[in-house]
Amino acid sequence: MSYKYKYFIANWKMFGDFSSFRIINSINNYVNKIKLKKNRIIFCVPTTLISHFSNKLKKSKIFIGAQNCHYLDDYGPHTGSINSKMIKSAGANYVILGHSENRIEGDTDNLINNKIKSAIKNNLVVIFCIGETLKQRKQNLTNKILSLQIDKGLKLVKSLKKIIVSYEPVWSIGTGIIPTHKELTETISFIRNKLNKKFKKKHSVKIIYGGSVNAKNIRKLIAIQGISGFLIGGASQSGKKFIDIIKNCYM
Repeated sequence: MSYKYKYFIANWKMFGDFSSFRIINSINNYVNKIKLKKNRIIFCVPTTLISHFSNKLKKSKIFIGAQNCHYLDDYGPHTGSINSKMIKSAGANYVILGHSENRIEGDTDNLINNKIKSAIKNNLVVIFCIGETLKQRKQNLTNKILSLQIDKGLKLVKSLKKIIVSYEPVWSIGTGIIPTHKELTETISFIRNKLNKKFKKKHSVKIIYGGSVNAKNIRKLIAIQGISGFLIGGASQSGKKFIDIIKNCYM
């Protein structure tokens, strides 16, 4: 992975409380000890933890992100919602949008697009998730689905400077199954070519992989040409497991 950064992005999902900072602190201590360069570690945590964790990490090289946001820029009558402006003011610099778990709960491509535009407007870097189901993969629809998700999700988005595209095959999330070397190489290449064509190669394309990433398979994954980093789910809820992933990337 010969890019400006290797991205190690943790998606904690519905996990953690104030005491869970010990996990991030152990990772922070490790990174400071070995003086790891050219990496960017981001923890996307529940909204309740953003402000608390970002304050503790002010002098750290670890960044905090959110896991979703509302599509509106300003305040409004939306009980239980939080928008990108509020997320930014709480201390987050990143936000995950388009995750398959949110798509299942009703996030359409159009809604995701509006969220992305709002997040960019409020100076958040978007981790834009795309991916096909197992049924779609078996029907050879992967490229068609990814192309549609990119076209609709990034509609009227003029720049990739604030976008990290995360390829997460739905059938790989939490299953322990990852695509073959051939499948992943071909899909990452397709995504890169699609983005280069759409944005006329004006901006560098950052593509990461997510889906059952762990210390055992990370060496296979870093061998895939074109991957800039990883979106890590369950393994990010353990300091040791997350550190082992980083270690195995550099061994």
